[in-house]
Amino acid sequence: MKDKKLAHFYYDIISPFAYFYVKERHLLEEDLIIKPVPVLLGGLLRSTENKGPAEIPAKRLHLYKYCVWLAHKLNIPFQFPQHHPFMTVAAQRLLVQEHADWEMVEKAFDFIWVQGKDPNLSWAEFCEHLGLSGLTSMPDNLEVKAQLISNTEEAKKEGAFGVPSLVVDGQCFWGVDTIAWTLDYLHSPGMFSEAHYLQAINVPNGLTRA
Repeated sequence: MKDKKLAHFYYDIISPFAYFYVKERHLLEEDLIIKPVPVLLGGLLRSTENKGPAEIPAKRLHLYKYCVWLAHKLNIPFQFPQHHPFMTVAAQRLLVQEHADWEMVEKAFDFIWVQGKDPNLSWAEFCEHLGLSGLTSMPDNLEVKAQLISNTEEAKKEGAFGVPSLVVDGQCFWGVDTIAWTLDYLHSPGMFSEAHYLQAINVPNGLTRA
């Protein structure tokens, strides 16, 4: 049996690209054991001094149209929720609380990106869709809150600055379009020690000169 490496998949259900990645993760499962880790994208963006696409009007419009094209290209069911972006704190905490496995994670993404619903507006239905009681409360447990914060901080430490991010061997691959790159890395693990990668990593920043 082939030995598989462990990889961490950092996600927030707010991201349509994380949804696409979840649907395409089978491409990596021959080589990796992928552990899904819920984070809070807003917190990750703030801690890395980054902006989300929805904060830039032209980029938001461009990416929304790209999502429609990509879903068609990948032949993946897709529709936008009632509004986007929306708050995902409660839903992400719930996924932490329930130690969500891939089955639950995929159901959570499907609720938003297949059924087109906002968990905050349909909380009981969201919980039932995950296989939980419709009477499940929005998590308010301090340990759960702290764990989500810890997950987000760990993602930053591992080099993530957005979602979806996959970390394997200390290397962070961001975006659904890096699945092919990740596969190439797994088949050539010395990739980042090659001269052209080392040169790229060490290019001086011309905007920081005195």
